[in-house]
Amino acid sequence: MTIPTTQAVTTEALATAEAPKPSPRGRSFGARFGASFAMFRNGKSITGLCILGFFVLVAIFGDLIAPYGPLEKDFTALRQAPSAAHLLGTTHMGEDVLSQLVYGTRGVLVVGFLAGIFATIIAVAIGVTAGYVSGFTSESLSALTNVFLVIPGLPLMIIVASQYDDPSLFLIAGVLALTGWAWGGRVLRAQTMSLRNRDFVQAAKANGESLFRIITVEMLPNLTAIIASSFVGTVTAAVLGLTTLAFIGVIPITNLNWGTILFWAQQNGAFPDFWWWYVPAGVCIALLGVALSLINFGIDEYVNPRLRSAGERARALRKRGIKPGASVTAVRTESAARSGTMSTTDTTDPERAGATER
Repeated sequence: MTIPTTQAVTTEALATAEAPKPSPRGRSFGARFGASFAMFRNGKSITGLCILGFFVLVAIFGDLIAPYGPLEKDFTALRQAPSAAHLLGTTHMGEDVLSQLVYGTRGVLVVGFLAGIFATIIAVAIGVTAGYVSGFTSESLSALTNVFLVIPGLPLMIIVASQYDDPSLFLIAGVLALTGWAWGGRVLRAQTMSLRNRDFVQAAKANGESLFRIITVEMLPNLTAIIASSFVGTVTAAVLGLTTLAFIGVIPITNLNWGTILFWAQQNGAFPDFWWWYVPAGVCIALLGVALSLINFGIDEYVNPRLRSAGERARALRKRGIKPGASVTAVRTESAARSGTMSTTDTTDPERAGATER
C-alpha cells in the first residue's frame, strides 16, 4: 500500500517548512532592545520625542545657552521690546525674558519627570498588586485608589505647598505625584486582572513561583506600554500643575519656572501690551504639552490593536502609492488567478479603473 502524495507542494514551501524558526532567546540584544521601544517608532511619537529632546537639551545646557543671568538687571532697558541685545525683550526690572525661559525649563522638566517617576512607581505597586491578588487586600487597595481619584488635586496641592516658605523641587514633585497616581493605578489594576488568568501566569503559579517574580517577570513586561502611557500622562499633568501653582503665587519666586514668569507678568500689568513677556512662556508650555500628547498618542496606537493595524495598513498603502483615504477595489486578473493572489485598483482613478476592466 502506497501513501498518496500531493504534487502541488513546491520546493519553496518545503524549504520554508524545514527552515528552523528563530526563537526569541536567539535574537540579538539589539533586536530585543529595539523591540522594547517599538511603541516609539511611529510618526507621532518621533515628533513628540524630537520636541521633548529639544527642551531637555535646553535644560541641560541652559548655563551655556542663556545670554544673561535669570535675575540680571539692565536698568537701561525696562520693558523693552525684542531687540538684538534682548531677543525676547525684558521685564519691568530689565531682566532678560529669554534667559528666564531657558533657566525655567530646567525646573519644569525636573519637577515633571520626578512627579512622573514617583507617581508611576506608586501606580505600579498598588495597581498591579490589587489586580493580581484577591480578597481583602485587593478590595482595600482598590478602595484606596478610588479615594485618591475623587480627592481634588489642585486644592490639596495648594494646601500642602503653602505650608512651606521655600518648598524644594522634590517636595513639589512629591505633592504632584501624590495627587496624580490614581488614574494610572486604576488602569493597571484592570489590565492586570485580565492577565492573571492567562496560561503563562497559571503555569508560573503551578511551578511554585513567588508572587514577586510572577509580577516582575511575567506581568510587567506585558504592561510596559500601559506603564509608559501612564508615565507620560502623569508628566503632562505635573507640568500643568506646577505652572498653575506658580501662576497663582503658591510657589515662591525663588523656584524659577515658566509659571513664575507668567505670575510676574500678570502682577505687573503685562497683559496685553507687553506680549513678549508672557507669550513665549505660554508657547513653551503649549509645545511641551503637544510633545507629551504626541508621545502618548503614539503609545496608544501601539497598545490598541485596532489603531495599530489601521496604522500599519495605511503605511503599507502609502508604500504602494495608494492614498489611505481612497476607495480600493480588489480585482482578480488572469495572471493573479493562476497564482491565487489579488491585485488592487484605486477606483478613484477612472483611467486606471477602465484600463483594468479592459
